[in-house]
Amino acid sequence: MDQMAVERPEVARAIITRPATERPIVPQLSGSQSVGPLTSRQVAAGTIPPQPPQRKPGARLFGTCALVAGLAALGAAGIYRLVEKPRRTVPEEQEEPAHISAARYLNGAAAILSFSVLTDSGLEHFRGAFHNPAMYLAPTVAATAFVNSVHMTATPAHFGHARWLLAGIAFTTGLAGFGFHTYNLAKREGGINLLNLFYGAPLGAPWAITLSGLAGLAASRLVAEGEQKQPGRLLGLPAGRFLSWGTAVGLVGTVAEAALLHFRGAFHDPFMFLPVSLPPMTAIAVAAAAVNPDLIGWAKPMLQATAAMGVAGTGFHAYGVSRNMGGFYNWSQNLLNGPPLPAPPSFTGVALAGLGAIKLMEAQQ
Repeated sequence: MDQMAVERPEVARAIITRPATERPIVPQLSGSQSVGPLTSRQVAAGTIPPQPPQRKPGARLFGTCALVAGLAALGAAGIYRLVEKPRRTVPEEQEEPAHISAARYLNGAAAILSFSVLTDSGLEHFRGAFHNPAMYLAPTVAATAFVNSVHMTATPAHFGHARWLLAGIAFTTGLAGFGFHTYNLAKREGGINLLNLFYGAPLGAPWAITLSGLAGLAASRLVAEGEQKQPGRLLGLPAGRFLSWGTAVGLVGTVAEAALLHFRGAFHDPFMFLPVSLPPMTAIAVAAAAVNPDLIGWAKPMLQATAAMGVAGTGFHAYGVSRNMGGFYNWSQNLLNGPPLPAPPSFTGVALAGLGAIKLMEAQQ
């Protein structure tokens, strides 16, 4: 370049007078090596490249619409629930009939399942940073369903349309959540495969709030038919038998979710085999009792054992959290990454619904 500047002075003047911003940035490497000027797609070290404008994805827009619609329906039903005066369908002096006892079991099951969803979805969606606005809907609906179910458990002989409506919203939310979780898995690399089932949005989780809504709907239906002095029937079938089949299906679904996560944990504790062995046998016993009511004596203790297992499972999961580094002193991390504390009570909730079915079948014998 020195020889060129001597032969052509105008080149030297151009190099000296050129603005600094026009000079190519040439980062130096070790020794005497160097690289050429940066291209248009490269930037100098320590600088931030220009970011393209962020567009709201279609999933977030759809999630926003679902959140607004869900909150609007929930708010309207909640206001109606506050102003409505539910009517008592059984005189106070009368002994509690079988259908009211069954409704109490069902409402208790709905309360346990909705509380499980409230805590579990709250933790999991918080871990997911609520990146989709619809993720706020599940814990909100679950909290409302929990309060509604607890009150229905305390006053099972009362019937109100708002109670039935809130249970229906919980049922619909669960179905919508299953759709969102399926979409979350399908859009991942590889689609719905075993790895994504392990670490993606759990497909079985939304069914807990669905079962909670179904239990509330069934309880309201039993109370309404009892007021009209009609035999308890659900979808044209005897209520006890229908609820028995529903309990069997619910137990199988809950077992599938537990089996997937315990398989991911390599069944490192022998007690991890219990949730995938006892509930399937209970489901078979309940289904057999629906076919042959003489087998109720076998199904009832197994349902009670399954309900107790759900309570004990929370203790085992708490022990699992305590074994992580820092234990509960590091709760903000270990509660998110350890075994989920709210998951095992789902077995207790489904088992309570089965005990309600047994109550109805015993009354019909």
